[in-house]
Amino acid sequence: MRICRFNGGRLGLVRGDQVIDVTPVLGLIPPQRYPLPQKDLLIEALPQLRQAIEAEAEKGASHALAGIRFDSPVANPGKIIGAPINYKAHVEESKADAGIGHGRAITSIGDWGMFLKAGTSLIGCSDDIVLRFPERRNDHEVELGVVIGKQGNQIRAADAMDYIAGYTVALDMTLRGPEFQCFRKSIDTYSVVGPWLVTADEVADPNALGLWLNVNGESRQKSNTSYLVYDIARLIEFTSSFYTLMPGDIIMSGTPEGVGPVKPGDLIEAGIESIGQFSIRVAPGYA
Repeated sequence: MRICRFNGGRLGLVRGDQVIDVTPVLGLIPPQRYPLPQKDLLIEALPQLRQAIEAEAEKGASHALAGIRFDSPVANPGKIIGAPINYKAHVEESKADAGIGHGRAITSIGDWGMFLKAGTSLIGCSDDIVLRFPERRNDHEVELGVVIGKQGNQIRAADAMDYIAGYTVALDMTLRGPEFQCFRKSIDTYSVVGPWLVTADEVADPNALGLWLNVNGESRQKSNTSYLVYDIARLIEFTSSFYTLMPGDIIMSGTPEGVGPVKPGDLIEAGIESIGQFSIRVAPGYA
């Protein structure tokens, strides 16, 4: 099942080149009272809503993919979690390129740990990326986005795949510089997720997916998740050893080699095998 949010918060089921509006299903999510939980209610309820989504799709209006605006498929992630230096070839390029490492010792993801990105950095792929600090380097990083489906803490790698709701294409946009990652990667519009969420049952092996990124038609990144240092199960185990994962949390699993700068007006195209692809414009000016 491919689930999207579109045109300002409507819910859609993606079938072929059409999006079927199933927004009435959102009314089946139990209402919440203040204080609101730190999770995404749709993602949490998705297993129970699948039958209702299929039923609503039989009568919902269809829209061509080309004619809609994609919101982030996850509306309210409690956490957006990044995995640094999680491809060996990216480790090597980070050591070789002073503009990436910025004087840091490039060691391992096990040494560095994960990092958090602000929720206000999240956008869908129909929005524009708006760069900041024109005198500094702003890089693209394509990544497999892993969306957590249920609450878990200290999850064993052997059980980790049971905690995944689905997968999406993610861009971890990055301002290079001396600040900690959680600061310079949390700029507004620097977490792009889309175009939809593919439920976990449709992805046979998330550790064997080709991923790629082009800028203005030029190939920049091309690799496969089989080269992850920490695979998806290990990432979930590692992350949950420090804090509780909640439904709707997004883990950006790391980027392969080929990262590079973008400038205002550039067109970024990114895709992942079995998941999907999108194009997103870098806004013509700086914030």
